[in-house]
Amino acid sequence: MELLSPAGNVEKLRFCYAYGADAAYIGLKNFSLRVKADNFYGDEYRQVAAIKARYPGRKLYCALNISFHNAELDRLKDELPYFKQYPIDAFIVQDLGIVPLLQKEFPHAALHLSTQASCMNREAVKIYKSLGFSRIVMGREASLKEIAQIKDAVPDMELECFVHGAMCIAYSGRCLMSAYLNGRSAQEGFCSHTCRWDYDLLLNRGWLDKAGAKFLAETGALVLREKKRPDETFPVYEGEHFTAVLSSKDLCMVDYLDEFKKAGVDSLKIEGRMKSVYYVALITRAYRKALDVLDGRISGEEAAPFIDELYKVSHRPYGKGFYFGPDDADVTVSGESSSPYELSAQLGPELAADEAEQVFVRADFLRKRREAEYASLVPQAQKAYDDRVKALPDRYLPPVQKKEGWRFYALKVQNMIRQDSRLEAVGPGLLSLPLAQGSWQLVNPQTGEVYRWCCDGHPAVLYTPVELGEDFLLRSPGPGLAAADGNAAADGKAGATTEGNAATVADGKADGEVN
Repeated sequence: MELLSPAGNVEKLRFCYAYGADAAYIGLKNFSLRVKADNFYGDEYRQVAAIKARYPGRKLYCALNISFHNAELDRLKDELPYFKQYPIDAFIVQDLGIVPLLQKEFPHAALHLSTQASCMNREAVKIYKSLGFSRIVMGREASLKEIAQIKDAVPDMELECFVHGAMCIAYSGRCLMSAYLNGRSAQEGFCSHTCRWDYDLLLNRGWLDKAGAKFLAETGALVLREKKRPDETFPVYEGEHFTAVLSSKDLCMVDYLDEFKKAGVDSLKIEGRMKSVYYVALITRAYRKALDVLDGRISGEEAAPFIDELYKVSHRPYGKGFYFGPDDADVTVSGESSSPYELSAQLGPELAADEAEQVFVRADFLRKRREAEYASLVPQAQKAYDDRVKALPDRYLPPVQKKEGWRFYALKVQNMIRQDSRLEAVGPGLLSLPLAQGSWQLVNPQTGEVYRWCCDGHPAVLYTPVELGEDFLLRSPGPGLAAADGNAAADGKAGATTEGNAATVADGKADGEVN
């Protein structure tokens, strides 16, 4: 089965492929149901083509899955020359009005039917096949039993199913709630996720006792009020065949991939073009390992710690959607489980020898200039200079010194990193590798200075003797995990760390989406 991962921007596309996806799906500006994702525009087609060339055989799908108004259809026609610059293998669409246009202008690209079309029966699949579609992204309300029946009836049609990520309370994501409350249509890619706002449940018909709760729920006497909109209330009504509104569970089917294989599913889809690089990488990696177990490439014991990482990213309570019946999907939730880690930085390639040497040249220039300035001062001025250095250490950072066996890696810092931060490296085949204190430095490549701390926006390279990979990520324990570890250390509990802190190398090396 194909593993299909979400790419909201160029960076995420690279990590999709690096962490094991067979295919990735992107959106193009203004024509995707995730307009708040970065999506793709400008000359990024060059970077996309280069990334795809780096991973031969990987597929790229483009979501053009909004509901088109006439003006949007005209704009799509105007943008076709731009779209043709992308190495697109298939388009994900729901609006049949654009099908003839895509078939004419992209004769070699496949057509995939978006889950927005809510295709859930064999006769509908036959109709879409006759229209030229080669794959159906199943409506999320379809059960595995129904999916198997469809595959039996139309065996040459590819079937794609969501297996992980945010779900939607609306029918296959076709929600009107966002448009109703604040004029932002989910059908045009502007969903404001009103189903996940922070509401209060109020009573506007007097006192409520426990015995009357069911009666009131059925009469519509209960209303919702969102905390930031105190003057607006919304009725809540509970009927016989539904329980509640608003936020649904997140989907997690990693333990049931064999059931999808038996049902004839061709592609397993991860939701999340608006999620972080860290989320996309670790979720993709977990499902890659699970599929490798299913295909007999690795053992379940080897895959288990990678799969456990699914529970160490931010998520709402996990559920099974509609695949085994509607009961689990009917349960609504609030809040989410926060990740015990935060993404610190993304690693790039190791600096070439000449690039690394230039960092040392700048550091040496800085050192000599400071020494010359200091030597030119009278003793009293030297003492004042020493006092300033002590009082303002961030303004007088030391120049980096060349160390045998150390190398520089390009680095994109995401969150604050300090000299005493507890960093771990994770990679496509590396569960996690703690970087010991003293085994790394953050260096400004433009000046050769060693940072005491840096954050997003600071030019930085990682200087370390540890051999790492270009597609590695650096993470650090979040406040909760750091506090727990600190308490454990204070109590003398040696080894009281999370499983993610263990250095595990696999393969013998360190290394609410709607479509």
